[in-house]
Amino acid sequence: MSERSAAPGGLALIESLVNTLDIETGADSLETPQGRERLGITGAGLADARELRESLRAVLLAHAGHPPHRAVTPLGTLLARAPLHVAVDERDGSARLAPAEEGPLLSRVAAAVAEALVAGTWTRLKACEAETCHWAYYDRSPAGRGRWCSMQVCGARAKMRRYRGKGA
Repeated sequence: MSERSAAPGGLALIESLVNTLDIETGADSLETPQGRERLGITGAGLADARELRESLRAVLLAHAGHPPHRAVTPLGTLLARAPLHVAVDERDGSARLAPAEEGPLLSRVAAAVAEALVAGTWTRLKACEAETCHWAYYDRSPAGRGRWCSMQVCGARAKMRRYRGKGA
């Protein structure tokens, strides 16, 4: 788990959704009413939220240069179902993609992806390379080559494994 600060803009929603599952312990905050409420998920939308979460995780692993840990529905297939519209600010003429309805998680995620694409930040949202983690984090490293959600935990574990492997 990361000690990093939240991702910027709408990416914070995606980061929060992916991080509802702690792979190491198996704890899934979507199993609790508070966890679902925090993301605006109803009981009926739970299966869809989990499917979206794992599709996002697969893409975030790809951002970090790693294959997905299991087969999932392609994120593009899911996002194609999201009703969005172009919202234009009448004061300054700026435009953005926005959810057609504010409630649905899928639409909010699709709008966040679109916002991040325009801002150039989409590929900075990654999943930790540690097999027991895959926690989402925003890579703030200058070169954008971060590998772990936490250098103190996952990075240190990987370096220790590599060190021990050399002595064998």
